[in-house]
Amino acid sequence: MIELTNNTSLQINKEFLNDIASFLSKKDIELYIVDKEEMLRINQEQRAVTKETDVLSFPYEEMPMAPLGSIVICDAFVYSKSQELKHSQNDEFALLFIHGMLHLIGFDHETDDGEMRSKENELIAKFHLPKSLILRTQG
Repeated sequence: MIELTNNTSLQINKEFLNDIASFLSKKDIELYIVDKEEMLRINQEQRAVTKETDVLSFPYEEMPMAPLGSIVICDAFVYSKSQELKHSQNDEFALLFIHGMLHLIGFDHETDDGEMRSKENELIAKFHLPKSLILRTQG
């Protein structure tokens, strides 16, 4: 189940996101939707990176009854990428959510040998979504 905090005007399909989340994990997820300024602040505080980003994931320590972790998604990236790639904001949001979920369950595209990319591709097909973040770089 997703615990949603939406500090923006972006409207999302929470039921669809719950379907994705429950397919990947039985644990609860904290989901935050923020604007560019808030994302910049979080990225600076948590990663010492001085720029906005589209999605951040914060896995929690494995404990009984604890949520899997938190996903933070920036509304401005959802708006701009969905327009640029000519798909819906709900699709773009779901792609970012999948990317965040995969990080929460242990995938890391920066260090693996394509496992995250492969899993993401599988989920995109299963949930009938357009190309995702890392698949876009394949051309």
